[in-house]
Parts: sequence; C-alpha cells; structure tokens
Amino acid sequence: MSSKPVLYYAPRSPPCRAVLLTAAALNLELDLRTVNVKAGEHKSSEFLKLNPQHTIPVLDDNGTIVSDSHIICSYLADKYGPEGDDSLYPKYPVQRRLVDARLYYDCGHLFPRIRFIVEPVIYFGVGEVPEDRVAYVQKAYDGLESCLASGPYLTGDKLTIADLSCIASVSTAEAFAPIEADQFPKLKEWVKRLQALPYYQKTNQDGLDMLVGLVKGLLAERQQK
Repeated sequence: MSSKPVLYYAPRSPPCRAVLLTAAALNLELDLRTVNVKAGEHKSSEFLKLNPQHTIPVLDDNGTIVSDSHIICSYLADKYGPEGDDSLYPKYPVQRRLVDARLYYDCGHLFPRIRFIVEPVIYFGVGEVPEDRVAYVQKAYDGLESCLASGPYLTGDKLTIADLSCIASVSTAEAFAPIEADQFPKLKEWVKRLQALPYYQKTNQDGLDMLVGLVKGLLAERQQK
C-alpha cells in the first residue's frame, strides 16, 4: 500500500500554501515535512538530491519528485482529482490553457513582486518597504481584475487551481499593498469568496499570519533603532 505524498514545505511560503490549498480542495492528505530555509536546510545534500534548484515546495509522491508549486498543483489535480470531475484543472485543452495562463501570471508577475517586498526584510536586514515596490505589486492587480470580468473565478464560473495559486499570492500581497475596492471591486470580492472556503483558514490564513507577523515585526524593530 502506497504512503501519503510527502510535501517539503514552509508554512509561511505563498507557493507552499497554494499546494496546501489544492490538496485540501482534493481532500488529499499530505505528509508535511518542514524545511527551514533561513537555516539553509534547502541547500543540504539530501534536499539537493530532490531538487537541485533548492526551492520549496517539493513533492515526493512515492518516488515521483515534482518541484515548483504550479506544477505540483497541476500534478495533484491530474492524479488525485475525483473521477469524472476535472473542474479544478480541466482536461479540455482550451480550458486548460486558460488555467495555465493564470498560473503563469502568478509565477511571472504576482509572486516575484511579492518577493521583492518580503525577502529583503527577512534575509537582508531591510528596514522599510519602498513605495515603488508597493505600487509595482498593485499594478499586477489590474490583470486579475480583467480576468474576473468573465465570472466569479479567474477562468469563469468554477474554482480552479489558478484561483488557489493566486489567492496564496494575493492574500500575501494585500498585507503590504492594499487592494483598493473602488479600483478593483471584482478582485476584492474574489478574495472574500476564496476566504470563505472551508479549508482556507488552516491551509492559507495561518501561514499568512506567520509571514506577515514576521515581516511587520522585523520592520517595526528596525524602524525603532
């Protein structure tokens, strides 16, 4: 009998939280293994055998190794999605490409802009977040607002892994770059819609609170010096 898929992760990480959200949506239980990035555990010889790019999350599904959160989410949806229901990651090519486009928007635009805010604070001793970096994050909201013109979710009327990946990033971004309701009303409602998911608190909000508390605590500490 096969064991549960192992996820090497950090609870504060938005990409890791995207995988947790996806697994929860699939009612899939994962064997969670915490990786302390600040302590350099992601560069240990053991971890590099799993992922030479030394990034998290990494999934080990009984010997099948998958890295990058977006690929992990699509892999899990393909393998563990319920029989006859591919709504989280549609198999029909046209619909799948639309979901993929939103996933690439997250990895190419949303998440990198968030990293420009939080990583300098956590790893390089930065004591304030430049306004231009906040504005740079907010510029990415426009693309999501346009996507939501076609329905309540990013690809239409059904929740997909694109929503789950993007909410992990957007919820993090919102803590530092507020979403203006008058400018992005659809995005604001989308956030509330995702927050209402029964598994949202455990799989996203708890880790988000840890990250925001860490970053804002470090900023406050350094600004007092």
